[in-house]
Amino acid sequence: MQPSTIGGINKLPESEKRATYARYIPKELVQKFNLPDLLEDTELLQFRFEPGSSNVDMRLYHQAGFADPILYAHLTDTLNGQIHVLLYILNDPASPRFDVDRMPDGSTTKFGTLMRNLDAEKAALQAGLAPGQVRRGLRLLRPAMAAFEEFIVSLGHDMYHVEPLYYHNAVIFERYGFAYQVGKRRMEGIQAGFQEGGELSQRLDSSNPFRSSKAANSIRLRSWAIHDGILGEPFTDVTMYKRVGKSADINTTPGCKW
Repeated sequence: MQPSTIGGINKLPESEKRATYARYIPKELVQKFNLPDLLEDTELLQFRFEPGSSNVDMRLYHQAGFADPILYAHLTDTLNGQIHVLLYILNDPASPRFDVDRMPDGSTTKFGTLMRNLDAEKAALQAGLAPGQVRRGLRLLRPAMAAFEEFIVSLGHDMYHVEPLYYHNAVIFERYGFAYQVGKRRMEGIQAGFQEGGELSQRLDSSNPFRSSKAANSIRLRSWAIHDGILGEPFTDVTMYKRVGKSADINTTPGCKW
């Protein structure tokens, strides 16, 4: 019988685990980088999926030994056995790298949530990236979501959850049809705060590059300001979900451009 949870899949033999998790790799990604058969290639397709664990960590590389995967995904189970995406990243390996994920001494920043490499973040900001991005994205999120939803359906589910790490992630997920389990009111409050005369808008004093006055009308720049602490607290306690094949049609940022 086909397992329906990450914990169940992790109890399968190694080859079956790899084959099951490989289902959510979008074929467009395989084609773009002309990847070989990945099921036996442990250099390009790497997993951490120990038996007894309810987590899986996947890294897919376009070439062995490259610094960053083209696809990174960290999945876990919710308490009631649904799939929860903790992190999902698509990296363009041909684009410049910005070390926002590590300090000059090599220690991890946990994508800027534990500590911040400010020089790298300033460079990423100026290059048009959003918080947490070490490289430009691949612009394959739509086919990646389609492949992931096929994977979800194959496990017998009709919905899944995501944890937006940054403000802009939540907005992107909205635009791809996600709804809020927790955090919609917080998002609406942020939108109100960035309106003319709003509390957050008034804090955009250009005291540093992350608090540009232009941020009030830009999703990406708002996210940098929030990452810089303009809320007075971290951006947390936001969880979203998506029903397969359906859109929630939520927009907490009307009139705001990327």
